[in-house]
Amino acid sequence: MTVVRPERRTRTDLVVVALIVVAVLVGIAVFWFNSDVRATVSEPAAQPIPEPPAAGGVPPTLTEAWRATSTATAVPVVAGPAVVTGSGNEVLGHDPLTGQVAWRYARDIPLCTIGAGWGRAIAVYRKSENCSEVTSLRGPTGVRGPQRNSDAEFGTQLLSDGTYVTATGHRSFESWRSDLVRTQQFGMPPAVKNPGNNLKRPECTYSSIAVGYERVGAVELCPKEQGRITVVKARPEDDEKPEEVFSVGLGSTAAGVIAVTDEHVAVALRDRSEVVVFNNSGTVVATFPVRFGTPDLRANVQVESTTKGRLTYWHTGTDTIALNPATLTPLWTLPDTLGPGVDFGGKVLVPVPGGIAVLDPATGNRERVIPVDRATGNRERVIPVDRAGYPGPVQLNAVGQTVLEQRGDTLVALR
Repeated sequence: MTVVRPERRTRTDLVVVALIVVAVLVGIAVFWFNSDVRATVSEPAAQPIPEPPAAGGVPPTLTEAWRATSTATAVPVVAGPAVVTGSGNEVLGHDPLTGQVAWRYARDIPLCTIGAGWGRAIAVYRKSENCSEVTSLRGPTGVRGPQRNSDAEFGTQLLSDGTYVTATGHRSFESWRSDLVRTQQFGMPPAVKNPGNNLKRPECTYSSIAVGYERVGAVELCPKEQGRITVVKARPEDDEKPEEVFSVGLGSTAAGVIAVTDEHVAVALRDRSEVVVFNNSGTVVATFPVRFGTPDLRANVQVESTTKGRLTYWHTGTDTIALNPATLTPLWTLPDTLGPGVDFGGKVLVPVPGGIAVLDPATGNRERVIPVDRATGNRERVIPVDRAGYPGPVQLNAVGQTVLEQRGDTLVALR
């Protein structure tokens, strides 16, 4: 039997191996240094934020409990029990009762926007070309959930219909399911895989978007047309093949989608001072006059989209209108308001100059106005102020017994 002598390793062999190991370690270090992991700060809550008790009614007074800067939100964002704010590159989850920061998430890139869906906060971060970095954060703890890369544009807002979340855009919009897998994309995103993206009108842009009942309604601005309303399914059979419910011309270039249900779509026509309601065949089934104020994006973003059996509260820029969920026609109108309403303690709260109006949801009758007071540090003594002189639109939301107001870039909690 012949014994094969083991191959001898020379000094050169050992040097080469050492250099390869060093190169690998340097590569790993460089990758880590430039990776998203290194550039991410995730500080979950030590204990989950407790679920606050439900509001048993509307209190006689509301006093500011706490406030926070939130430039990344257009409306108060509630994810489970957490009130979520965001500014710069940081997302914070607050205890609604105290305002104490329970969890924090940050990147080394700026925020585009924050929304909510499925009990989670959804943070969208900005890259050089678009708002592409999407991370979901569990409301009670801030623990990271599903993530994705998207084609969302600068200025995107997140709209939830309760099942899907849609990221708006001027050239395209897309919808996601709860695991953040994209279910549909409509329009011409920056990185187009298929020329035309299976669109009938690839040259159009989108000036207004609303969601509801697993559908997305968009006002299209197309060459040689005066506006068009198009409704698509939030989850078609193929995410690259949009499924239109209907698409018809509006004869108006100053239109905005108000609400979308499984049977109707309401569209505001500013140049005609009216709202038009369409059915699923694209036929006009109702119209009604409205009074418009100065256009303002924050004033016309709804805190919550249409849900089955619930009213939609829409702000015209001047008045707040409650829409019948079955027909999308007005049930009542409250004039001279600052924003849409929110359900709270069996009533409807609507922001008005001087405070918050308490309304009967069935009739819209104003029962009283609660002054919005600011605490002085002594809970026994408050100073009545009209939102510290803030003159702009106000967005309301609520969690438990806490009423939330978004005043421009500031989130204010009232109790």
